[in-house]
Amino acid sequence: MSSSLRTLLANPQLAQQLLSEAQTRGFVTAMAAAPHLINPSEWLAFMWGGEETSPFASQEELEAYANAIVELWNESRESLLDGSWQWPEGCALDDKELVSTETREFAEGLLQGWQLSRDDWETIMPEESENNALLGGVLLCFSLLYDPENAMEALSQEGADGLAQFEEIFTSVPTMLSGLTIRAYQLVSKGDEEA
Repeated sequence: MSSSLRTLLANPQLAQQLLSEAQTRGFVTAMAAAPHLINPSEWLAFMWGGEETSPFASQEELEAYANAIVELWNESRESLLDGSWQWPEGCALDDKELVSTETREFAEGLLQGWQLSRDDWETIMPEESENNALLGGVLLCFSLLYDPENAMEALSQEGADGLAQFEEIFTSVPTMLSGLTIRAYQLVSKGDEEA
């Protein structure tokens, strides 16, 4: 994440109106993973709650924010497609809380962003398809990371060692998310060739 974006997100006047840094990363990652490219002009306002008017004091500030978001999107898209995507700094497991605040917020942002591209995902990976299992697995992982207490309880009821399972889920996310993005890209490319 660029220092200019970090600075904007740390601005006390904007902090209450914009998604946090981890939520922003999650949301942008969801947009970068989407099967069809969605123009940032269509989703940028969701970064400040969907309001028509942005919370920025000047047009220059808004442009700096938008440019930084697009730069983050480009970095995320590239790393997802080449399989090098990793959890952002601060996202980790936590002994007391199971996951760090950053992990929980990243998962929240990603799940929010996924809602915007949901129809595209369901079109290219319909319920009956084997690809849908990959999509479902990724979404389940992020749902569990967003709500780890209930996830641990559910894992324990299944007789699993919740903590070990949780660690496995967290560790597998980068590979699964990159794999999902690459598969979606292949399906969309194939569809474009056939059209």
